[in-house]
Amino acid sequence: MKVIICGAGQVGWQIARHLSGEKNDVTVVDMNADLVRRATETLDVQGVVGFSSYPDVLERAGARDADMIIAATHSDEVNMVTCQVAHSVFDITRKIARVRAQNYLEPLYSDLYNQDRLAIDVVISPEREVAEAALQRLAAPSTFDTESFMNGRAQLLGIALTEDCPVLNTPLRQLSDLFSTLRAIVVGVRRDDRLFAPEPGDQLLADDQIYVFSHSEDVNRTLEIFGKTTQKQERIVIIGGGNVGLGVARALEARTDRVRAKIIEKNRQTAERAADALERTIVLHGDGMDIDMLMEASIDRADAVLAVTDDDKTNLLAAVRAKQAGCPMAIALVNDPTLAPLMSPLDIDAYINPRATTVSSILRHIRHGRVRAIYSIGDAEAEVIEAQVLSTSPISGRLVREIEFPEGVLVGAVMKGDKVLKPMGDLRIDTGDVVALFAMASDVPEVERLLQVSIDFF
Repeated sequence: MKVIICGAGQVGWQIARHLSGEKNDVTVVDMNADLVRRATETLDVQGVVGFSSYPDVLERAGARDADMIIAATHSDEVNMVTCQVAHSVFDITRKIARVRAQNYLEPLYSDLYNQDRLAIDVVISPEREVAEAALQRLAAPSTFDTESFMNGRAQLLGIALTEDCPVLNTPLRQLSDLFSTLRAIVVGVRRDDRLFAPEPGDQLLADDQIYVFSHSEDVNRTLEIFGKTTQKQERIVIIGGGNVGLGVARALEARTDRVRAKIIEKNRQTAERAADALERTIVLHGDGMDIDMLMEASIDRADAVLAVTDDDKTNLLAAVRAKQAGCPMAIALVNDPTLAPLMSPLDIDAYINPRATTVSSILRHIRHGRVRAIYSIGDAEAEVIEAQVLSTSPISGRLVREIEFPEGVLVGAVMKGDKVLKPMGDLRIDTGDVVALFAMASDVPEVERLLQVSIDFF
């Protein structure tokens, strides 16, 4: 597949890394020559320097025979125009645009994006994706990472194991025997900064970070088995009233259970906009790092604090200060992945990486086969891929134990109709089933082969 990626920042670079690693023909376009050079020197991609919305620049990038264009520059308008030029001049089949401004995404204007108007097939909104990720973190407070799969019927849980975990030093095979009715499976383990897919004979150790794929109804039981308590989040303080904070507050207001939220926003204009848009949420104008302001928001009685300003350091410091003031759970928005190792020393419970969230969302739309969802783990070290099994797939009609998965791949769950099943060895995978697979990055191409489809299904 020939793909043009416009924008060589973190999002564009990560997507280029994924796609070039899977032997796609990738060209990166950016007006910054240094970013293009970084991409061409570190990845197996071609580079073009210039404005991606200019027809002659797209021509040089090979738009005449491109299958897809992904517009992920910093400018919404450039991304939109790029997709329109790709459609009108070069007739590129698939066009994906990153659009950040919420004004473009109001339901009232949903018919703006079609072949007769703005020719964009998929619009990715980082703010909405991040707000959704924040809500998922709040829904599973004792996890450091979580993602929903199979129409909300299954959940990926990231759990940090401590010394008091009751199932340490127990082979995973034995865990399956002890908790035979538990619809959950350990699919990934991070130990000493190395992520791997565990074998049935492997044991879990203190300080391991594990990824567990669980049926949604069994999430609380799963957390208890690994030594975590489940507590309902009723009082939440949000630091930052921009698009992300506002999106989270709106979603909390829409819930049937009464969650009381407060927003602290430093910019008066932004605070006023948030106050006008919300009904039950209290909006305070002030600095989220100011201890007096935090106490005014009753941080000591809150169940969780969510720091989602547009500055990483502010989010980290505000989260630390909130924890010191008595808040039991802190979640921080962190754009720079190199800051992730600081989370544990700073006692920050979970973090959200907007770039990883956006990359996962874009990758979901460009995989081969009937891929329904995809989630990138760590620094693109592994992926959880949810896909429908087609008749052309080599795994269709075979038992789980008969399928020759690479050693870095584990089946997390199988959904037949509306029923999510634990992937036991004697479970048969049929055409139409939906499977969730944990795959180390190097094994993703082989997973795509196992989910193989004919050209008609692209």
